[in-house]
Amino acid sequence: MGVYERYLAYRIARLDSDGPAHIALVITERDLLERGAYGTLSDFFDWSMAYAEQVTVYVSVLDRGAIPTLRRELERLETGHELAVRGPEDRSRADAPIRIGIGLGGKHEFTTAVRRLSESVAAGDLSPAEIDDEAVESHLVFPSEPDLVIKTGAERLSDFMIWQSVYSELYFTDVNWRDFRKRDFLRAVLEFCTRARRFGR
Repeated sequence: MGVYERYLAYRIARLDSDGPAHIALVITERDLLERGAYGTLSDFFDWSMAYAEQVTVYVSVLDRGAIPTLRRELERLETGHELAVRGPEDRSRADAPIRIGIGLGGKHEFTTAVRRLSESVAAGDLSPAEIDDEAVESHLVFPSEPDLVIKTGAERLSDFMIWQSVYSELYFTDVNWRDFRKRDFLRAVLEFCTRARRFGR
């Protein structure tokens, strides 16, 4: 770790503030085509797990045909922690410490959850009055709410976890993924620790 990274880590440690327990990252399929992109992602997991208990990565895609290749490469990542990869065709929950969604849009995930709840109502297994936030979340692939969401390269989240991220702290950086370093990650954590979270209030 360089001098500046040690300085940022020191400032974070000195703050009387809880760090993010769940960190999320939004990148694109094109980011993963850059040289060294998967190595940076492995490093990101190491950096994040030093501060957080969970990490979620959302990979937005334009070419749906690229999903199988991306999934195969992401499932091969060495992380030192259990990793779960999910795509648009998956309906099972991801409860591993590190979770990756490939092209799994928030609208699609939420719509699928609502459809499954309506099927339970139609089957007589659930009454409409029993549908609450917890019922919806029980049918989401990524049920946990991230505390900090990091987006590289542009100030837009696209279709990212629209239910789960409603109270998340958003951190946008102009740094592209190919240039993202530990100092950029630590800047995001430091800013999170200095914000006053309002949770919609």
